[in-house]
Amino acid sequence: MAKVTWKAGTFLYPLPAVMVSCGTMEKSNIITVAWTGIINTNPAMVYISVRQERYSYELIKKQKEFVINLTTKNLVRATDWCGVKTGAKVDKFKEMRLHKEKAQYVSCPMIEESPVSVECKVKEIKHLGSHDMFIAEVLAIHADEAYINEKGAFDISKCNLITYANGNYFALGKKLGKFGFSVKKKKKRGK
Repeated sequence: MAKVTWKAGTFLYPLPAVMVSCGTMEKSNIITVAWTGIINTNPAMVYISVRQERYSYELIKKQKEFVINLTTKNLVRATDWCGVKTGAKVDKFKEMRLHKEKAQYVSCPMIEESPVSVECKVKEIKHLGSHDMFIAEVLAIHADEAYINEKGAFDISKCNLITYANGNYFALGKKLGKFGFSVKKKKKRGK
């Protein structure tokens, strides 16, 4: 198979498409982010990358906290809309009929319609060029009870989460395997 070579750029796909809530319960905003991820286990740490000219940038920089809200097939329109419109001119919660939910540790609201909301406290801001990376510690994770299975574990397959790739949104497909399945020993029958 032949590969085509392009100039250096951002082509690491798919990415999670998340709505990040910031500000306070009274004056809040939502920014859609696809440049986000896990960077450490202990302590649990994540990042989001945001352009300095975005309205949410100053809110997050000032408060040093935000909430990452996972998005679903049912939230795809709101996810896109909140990434296109500016919170400087519109109330995104109101316009998208989203509901604010009080967080436990941060003053930012969580998005009630999201299956998972992750409370984050900024530990460092890295200036990288077009975007600044907010490196944050995870303070708490809130998961909708509807997605908790009988063993008390979160069943991500029930959420219909979405991803972002090359300018498009996609629904996650079916489960293909479980971590370690490729080396798991098969049980012997009989005996």
